[in-house]
Amino acid sequence: MEITEQTWAFIAEHRHEDVRELALHAKRGAEVDLPFALEQIAGWQRAQVKLPDWAACDGLIFPPQVPMEQCSSQFTAQYKARLAARLLAETMHVSPAPSSVLPSTSLVDLTGGFGVDFSYMARAFDQATYVERQSNLCEIARHNFPLLGLDSVQVINDDSTEVLNKLESVSMLFLDPARRDSHGSRTYAIADCTPDVLALQSQLLSKAPVVVVKLSPMLDWHKTVDDFAGSVHEVHVVSTGNECKDLLLVLKRGICDEPRIVCVNDEQTLEYRVGNSDVAMNPDESTRSVETGEIDIDSAQYLYEPNASIMKAGCFDVIARRFPVTMIAPNSHLFISEQRVDDFPGRSFAIKSVASMNKKELKSSFAGLTHANIAVRNFPMPVNTLRKKLKLKDGGSTYLFATTDRTGRHILISTVKA
Repeated sequence: MEITEQTWAFIAEHRHEDVRELALHAKRGAEVDLPFALEQIAGWQRAQVKLPDWAACDGLIFPPQVPMEQCSSQFTAQYKARLAARLLAETMHVSPAPSSVLPSTSLVDLTGGFGVDFSYMARAFDQATYVERQSNLCEIARHNFPLLGLDSVQVINDDSTEVLNKLESVSMLFLDPARRDSHGSRTYAIADCTPDVLALQSQLLSKAPVVVVKLSPMLDWHKTVDDFAGSVHEVHVVSTGNECKDLLLVLKRGICDEPRIVCVNDEQTLEYRVGNSDVAMNPDESTRSVETGEIDIDSAQYLYEPNASIMKAGCFDVIARRFPVTMIAPNSHLFISEQRVDDFPGRSFAIKSVASMNKKELKSSFAGLTHANIAVRNFPMPVNTLRKKLKLKDGGSTYLFATTDRTGRHILISTVKA
């Protein structure tokens, strides 16, 4: 990949500037590849937020906008790296080699993309192979990997299924199927992604004892697990900044009837098994059966909103059993308590007031309030309509939750962050 010194100098000089302004006003020197430079400046600016480690590494090449938008964030890539290292260690423990032999470990990423996930996971293995069908991404990978300290990895420009057909046994396979069709439109169903992991699962597991698959967080994970007919041993719902980013499936040989579910949002983690929701999976977390009894919303002092991964997993019964909290109602997905629960996996709020939709109550409860952050849960009115009814602007320190309690009463809970 030939890039002139003048182009690199232009990128370094202007990378903090607005790309659109540069495109309009930058001087076009003969030795500067301006389209490439603008693409690199835009990519570096995205990487500062999404991939700070990569942004701090001089000389990296960033891909066009779509691959850059689709690539993993640093947090989710680092999570996959820890997951891969743990799964590898477990596999080695189950099938140890003779004491005189140190087995070689190997990873093959069949859908390399920009290579972010691969670059973090590869470090746990003796050998690592990146496979990508787009030649331009392979060229970028060959340039970037040595700069990231990955000198001995292999880059293969080929179709994933072709490589899979020729592949010998490896320690682990990783796939992030493309979620766009031939027209560039987003797809979510497994069968509509490329490659179709569901159709390939037998072949994948014949090549590796562990297969990690990254899927759209839009998928219904219950149905997805059922579709794989017992091959899914773990499901990881990964969020950062309270936004669900990845749905990771760990496929293994043998049938698993009760897969391990891990809900992650930054530093918050909740683990349980399907069909055994009372048992805490985290070894540092003591199993506790909460016998606090249900409390009424009018006597509650604190309100809790589960994080994005908990909401996606739908494990509200686990929350009710694992923590000293009460569900406001089965479909409201909000919890309350009289005493503050510091380790709740989500956001915590102190309750200021509770009002029904009665006009007098509304007027009394929200007198003088001009701004509020409004959320609706199991409530017959959308946020915009409710905001207009209450004549409240967005923002401020008040958080207003509109929901339905267990008696069917529509209520508004005014809170502040606890």
